[in-house]
Amino acid sequence: MPVDAKKLIVFEKLMEEIDVGVHAIDAAGRTIIYNEKISEIENMKPAEVLNKPVGELFEFSEGQGSTLQKALKEGHESRNVKQTYLNNKGLEITAIHNTFPVRYEGEIIGALEVTKDITRLEKLVQENMKNGSRRYNFHDMIGVSAGMQEVVDHAKRATRTTSSVLITGETGTGKELFAQSIHNGSARSSGPFISQNCAALPESLIEGILFGTKKGAFTGAENRPGLFEQAGGGTLLLDEINSLPPDLQSKLLRVIQEKSVRRVGDTEEREIDIRLLATINEDPVDAVTHGRLRKDLYYRLSVVSLFIPPLRERMEDLEPLCRHFINKYNDLFQLEVKALSPEVKNLFYDYHWPGNVREVEHVIEGSMNLVTAEDRIETSHLPLQLRRRLSVSQPAESAVPEKEELPHLKDFLHEKEKVFVQQALKRFDYRVQETADALGLSRQSLQYRMKKLGISKIRI
Repeated sequence: MPVDAKKLIVFEKLMEEIDVGVHAIDAAGRTIIYNEKISEIENMKPAEVLNKPVGELFEFSEGQGSTLQKALKEGHESRNVKQTYLNNKGLEITAIHNTFPVRYEGEIIGALEVTKDITRLEKLVQENMKNGSRRYNFHDMIGVSAGMQEVVDHAKRATRTTSSVLITGETGTGKELFAQSIHNGSARSSGPFISQNCAALPESLIEGILFGTKKGAFTGAENRPGLFEQAGGGTLLLDEINSLPPDLQSKLLRVIQEKSVRRVGDTEEREIDIRLLATINEDPVDAVTHGRLRKDLYYRLSVVSLFIPPLRERMEDLEPLCRHFINKYNDLFQLEVKALSPEVKNLFYDYHWPGNVREVEHVIEGSMNLVTAEDRIETSHLPLQLRRRLSVSQPAESAVPEKEELPHLKDFLHEKEKVFVQQALKRFDYRVQETADALGLSRQSLQYRMKKLGISKIRI
């Protein structure tokens, strides 16, 4: 093989493997080299670019032309130049360019550009900034199921008053989204919205964080308002209220009843004007029964009660949720994923989603990190635990499974409880009070369980 042919093979292999984009044009401004990496960065296939003028392929903002064309026409060399421009599909690209004219015997015969991709980094920074100040409203709610529509309707009604609201739902169901929507739909929307996860507060500091401190109350204490004062004129959300210690729950109840707060170490009572929202990730009746939530505090907080059903009980919402998150990460990652493959869709509908909507988002995001040029999410893109589940639930025809797959304990108990409660209701002709007495439950606890289990109340 001639030496020149060998060099060409080595050059082509180099262009495939290097982790930077390479774009070269000839003296006429037409593309002669467009490697794999630059194709990935600019989301354009080589066939769309090769042998075409650069000016016809990309759109630059006014006053900022192509660095390649500038190098060709003016012999200008530039290093580490950040540019944002549009490709032939209108997608925005942000990259760092190193651009050089190519000379032969003193004459410019072309130009070469080496590119590093920072589009995704830019998108991530912008997304984080946007999320830091994001204010959710009811139009951000995604759900077509009757259960979801019902809780949204009740939440919208709650915007008309200043009553306390207790939002119940499993982790990942979107409790804070509901809380923000209630605040932003109310007359207090121009006031502050302050959210605090009670489970994340150290017990030794929690009282001062909530109620404020007076200078000298303890070593290092300063005059500092607590969350109740900071939320004045607006809304305070206490997330995972059942994580508060009992003595703090007692003080919280006093603050709610008296509408005033006393800073730690102080004797002065300060009036507060807030709307209090709280969330809990378990059955509040169970939390009261087991001493994790004071009964009097529960009654005070649950003037309005919202129960967000878990995703497994409203699977008709799964497809619109997936579509929403695919669109979100298409924008963020500069991808063009259109859908889930049929195999992935079947797997998703078989899965019980213990992490609810938050888990759906994480699975979609993780999968799309593995997508390259595909236009749909395949099983090979899924996280390992879901791929394993697929291999168990859909074995090859020739394979004989060693053991039948065990149901998840949570699903098994849910179904058994539903059957048991339905049988008890049927026995007492669906009279709720009589059924509750027979089961050793309060009427309210039985009604809560019926709602959670998806059992319709025929008689009262």
